[in-house]
Amino acid sequence: MKMKRIIPITTRCVLLLATFMVGLVAGGVIGGGTAQAVELDRRQKAIVSTIGATINRAGKAYFEGKYDSSGNEIRKALEQVERAVDLGSPELYDAIVVHIDKISRAHAMLELEGISLPPFRRPPRPTGTASTAMASSDPPGTPASGTLVSFTKDVAPILSSKCGRCHISERRGGFSTSSYTALMQGPPEGVVVFAGDVIGSRLIETIETGDMPRGGAKVSAAELGTLKTWITQGAKFDGNDPNQMLAAANTPAPAMETKPPVITQATGNETVSFSFDIAPLLVEHCGGCHIDAMQVRGGLRMDTFVQLMRGGDSGAVITPGRGEASLLVKKLRGTATDGERMPAGGRPPLSDDSIALISKWIDEGATLDANQSQPIKVISKLAWASRASSAEMSARRAELADRNYQLANSSTALTEYQTDHFRVVGSGSQQTLEVVGRTAEKHLKVAKSVARPASSTAAEDYFHGRATIFVLPRRYDYSEFAKMVEQRSVPSDWSAHWQYDGIDAYAATVASETEDEEAIESRLLAPIVSLAVASRGSDVPRWFAEGIGSATAMQQNAKSRSEKEKLRVLAGEAVSTVKNAKAFLDNKLTPEQADSFGTALAMSMLDRSRRKMLDATFRLLDDGKSFNDAFVGGFGVTPTLYIDQLLQFAR
Repeated sequence: MKMKRIIPITTRCVLLLATFMVGLVAGGVIGGGTAQAVELDRRQKAIVSTIGATINRAGKAYFEGKYDSSGNEIRKALEQVERAVDLGSPELYDAIVVHIDKISRAHAMLELEGISLPPFRRPPRPTGTASTAMASSDPPGTPASGTLVSFTKDVAPILSSKCGRCHISERRGGFSTSSYTALMQGPPEGVVVFAGDVIGSRLIETIETGDMPRGGAKVSAAELGTLKTWITQGAKFDGNDPNQMLAAANTPAPAMETKPPVITQATGNETVSFSFDIAPLLVEHCGGCHIDAMQVRGGLRMDTFVQLMRGGDSGAVITPGRGEASLLVKKLRGTATDGERMPAGGRPPLSDDSIALISKWIDEGATLDANQSQPIKVISKLAWASRASSAEMSARRAELADRNYQLANSSTALTEYQTDHFRVVGSGSQQTLEVVGRTAEKHLKVAKSVARPASSTAAEDYFHGRATIFVLPRRYDYSEFAKMVEQRSVPSDWSAHWQYDGIDAYAATVASETEDEEAIESRLLAPIVSLAVASRGSDVPRWFAEGIGSATAMQQNAKSRSEKEKLRVLAGEAVSTVKNAKAFLDNKLTPEQADSFGTALAMSMLDRSRRKMLDATFRLLDDGKSFNDAFVGGFGVTPTLYIDQLLQFAR
């Protein structure tokens, strides 16, 4: 398909961005100001970006009427500015002048809303030079000049001993530190380590606040200093294979010099599928010893396809093209020259047909017909989901919901209410659940106007089974749900969110009989729309679903001209924080920056001039196309090119 150039911003959006850019020029950040006299280093740029992201969150909360949350963000911004000024760099000060101006205006506006804030005093411009100021500002624990912190020798042992039980042996909260690649990728919510940016790295924040690690482990001041220094120095990898598995505490670490295995993608001509045929067998028979294992047997970890192909202490267990000669098959048959037959521990052996199937798959090249970055358990689940009926999926989700509810609220009885598209569960009154259910159905009409279903789609088919809505009566209950079920802490200003993994599909929200329906409606719209968008395909990225949901909710809630103008300014500010598409798509932004920019992207896609393109993208997703192919088919360019064109045009 021939790629075509598009201008992803309409005249209306151009005006809002132009207005925003004028503000930057006036603030001395763009053109002619002293900020351009000396190029900021990476750490300074990260500080500027972090302050901007905090102010963006404050503006978004203010626009939504969440004045307390907006005030909390402004307090954070004040502290961030104070730390930045303390570094003594005039160039850094000039770069944050525009942010100081915004804080001053926001401070006054919030006080008019009755929010109590610390007194705002504009800090004086430092007189020192950036080079001398930054040279004396090394974080605690920085080694002597010229000494680099090693990931393999210094950082990996800390991760293994303090994080291994939850994030190496397991993937609590969807976050793994099992390798350098996994650590830098972060959880689904976004990156937690930003090279050169200690302030913006959530890994450091969660340690300093005491939120992590859990289970009694503590990160010492010296260890924290090592982690900070490693990040400040660029969070570099000094091993041979960034995908090499780290070891959990008390587990011998494999050599870091092991070369990554060769992964061959399936051609479609194979008679045996890894996703449908092999992955379910491995999950069923190898779990506990090689999958989701606290201590793996024989050094063989099989949580991911890459780990399976890498092998264990005895070397590779799979020799592509030679099924019966592969160690895995010999172990399963009990014909290996050493060791016992697998599975061990008194488990029954695999049937001859199952072993023959694995051998045949290896004979055909041991190819992969899935995403190699996905855990094998996820690959197996998605394969099952692709063949399950909507009724089967509804039953499976009901099981998951009941189990998750008991995990978070073991002492309270479950109440439920069912609509055409949703199963609403919680401990509140039946009346509250009914309000939430009716509200969700109302919002789904908005969602369907964006992500339109096929004309013949039955109600239960829209989410491929009924989606779940968890109703939590208090903010505390909502927070505990996230900690117990999702193994993560949600931001303090959240009161609703969504999750979709190909099988489970749910929203969680705070709602009680003491609230009016308008408040419940306001917080539920974005997650319902995002859930609808995410479920249109198996690989819809979070930034797309979250962005469409947030942008739709903002546009629906913006009634007056002034509210719409605030919305446009927020979009412009979000665009200003992103360097290029690669930084965004490779998760190099903070979660807050990524969500804000994703919303700005979605606003451009929802504009009338490109609405037909967005509709075409959703139709192609319904036809089974991958997200990238569907996006190209709808917009005529790749997501990367679309984003870069937007950024280029905005600047």
